[in-house]
Amino acid sequence: MSQRLTYMDNGATAKVSKEILEAMQPYYRELYGNASSTHKLGRDAKQALEDSRKIIADSINASPREIVFTSGGTESNNFAIKSIAFTNRAKGNHIITTKVEHKCVLRSCKWLESQGFKVTYLDVDSKGFISPEVLEAAITKDTILVSILHGNNEVGTINDLEALGKICKKHNVYFHTDACQSYTKTDINVKKQNIDLITLNSHKIHGPKGVGALYIRSGVKIEPWQHGGDHEFGMRAGTENIHGVVGFAKAVQLASNKQHIETMTLLRDKLISGVLKTIPDAKLNGPTGNKRLCNNINFSFKAVEGEAIGGYLDQKGICSSTGSACSEKTLEPSYVLTALGLSNEEANGSLRLTLSRFTTEAEVDYVLTELPKIITKLRRMSPLTKAIDYVLTKSN
Repeated sequence: MSQRLTYMDNGATAKVSKEILEAMQPYYRELYGNASSTHKLGRDAKQALEDSRKIIADSINASPREIVFTSGGTESNNFAIKSIAFTNRAKGNHIITTKVEHKCVLRSCKWLESQGFKVTYLDVDSKGFISPEVLEAAITKDTILVSILHGNNEVGTINDLEALGKICKKHNVYFHTDACQSYTKTDINVKKQNIDLITLNSHKIHGPKGVGALYIRSGVKIEPWQHGGDHEFGMRAGTENIHGVVGFAKAVQLASNKQHIETMTLLRDKLISGVLKTIPDAKLNGPTGNKRLCNNINFSFKAVEGEAIGGYLDQKGICSSTGSACSEKTLEPSYVLTALGLSNEEANGSLRLTLSRFTTEAEVDYVLTELPKIITKLRRMSPLTKAIDYVLTKSN
């Protein structure tokens, strides 16, 4: 009998659903035309491209011409940050971001520093939030761009885009947000929230990998950074990934069912409360309630290593992570958790579980059965636990 698989790493990627695969399949074999071609197959591909563009634009209250398709979140973030920086260099050379952004944002900013730009990396509070007052105080006459994550990929913090966007608009500074984790799980309205650029991707919402989008508000001063043909309104050269775009749009349509959000929230809270009740010295990292992504759980466990927890969970068929998928292969503590004020020991003892609309209550119950046993076993084995017991015995 094969071991059951319980997938709780949807923050890294989510499985492509059956409906999305079915929507994509014709564009591999029957409707395989290039959207730039003028014959029927090309026109059919172009129609699918524009229909998909409208679905994604409508989901964030944007115009279809403000949506530029890319290869995913990393490209969209690089495009937004680097292109805004160089296009607007005559106005200023200062960029503001935070210490808890995705690595593709942080490394883009570090690279821009090597090109003569100045970057301010804002602190966050103990739950991962950016204070609007702290943001406003950091803006100078040379600031051209603010880039702040919407939903944090490690601890689920949802920043208040409307409050942050108002400050950027007040100071005539472009506002970009990476919404890869929050898209379709929270309400995003680019007009109400004063967003100039927003990064979206497909594979976090059960669409295919290798496709994403960058919303660029009409009127934003930005030049393309990938040159070639006149694809995507001249903003991003390269033959469009039609089957991927169709799958992306279908994922957005399916995600419009808000019952999924309610179910994930209930399961998230059951998992959080269950762990805190059954495992001593377990700490939830990040906020609670509606200020946390509906599918995100992040714990720190005293006197154990997150890598060891993940390894034992894997033996039980439970897929998890110790942080973001881009960071967990290093031995360094999570920079997100240390930015929240956790010690290296606490950060190294972290575990991230991320749900999806396919997660079941039975799977949550299975984790709540196995995780306490794993933590107990690891603590018995831990040299740190033995050292603590020794100190306590000597003091008595």
